[in-house]
Amino acid sequence: MIKGVEIKKLTLNEDNRGFFIEMVKTNTTFLSEGVAQVSHSLVKEGVIKAWHAHRNQTQWNYVVNGLISVTLYDNRIDSLTYKEKINFYCGDNQQKIIYKFPPGVLHGYKCIEGPMNIIYLTSGQYDINDEVRISPEKIPISLNFDNS
Repeated sequence: MIKGVEIKKLTLNEDNRGFFIEMVKTNTTFLSEGVAQVSHSLVKEGVIKAWHAHRNQTQWNYVVNGLISVTLYDNRIDSLTYKEKINFYCGDNQQKIIYKFPPGVLHGYKCIEGPMNIIYLTSGQYDINDEVRISPEKIPISLNFDNS
């Protein structure tokens, strides 16, 4: 596991009317960095969004609907888990999760089934100077989840 990454499994409370999920509570350490912005993105099927990291912000992601293949890559040279990669599916027909990653961890995903709606929480407000972007060709998005 990449140092600083957290994957929180959520409890789905479901009945014949639908379902209810408690995503995060403010009295836990999961949001200890504080939330400064909440954003929503709609992504079409087949779209790859990669690679993106923040210099200073922590980010939390929750897939509302649709299905994505997620890859997180530790790009922090001074990290014990430098160059480690983790892969997982997130969204429909998967264990409902919210995942957190710290500054310097690159994230990317491919929308497998869409359109997909994703909610982002960030510990800071959008700042172009906090952005780190790397071409998708530099680190392949892994769909086979072999952690290579």
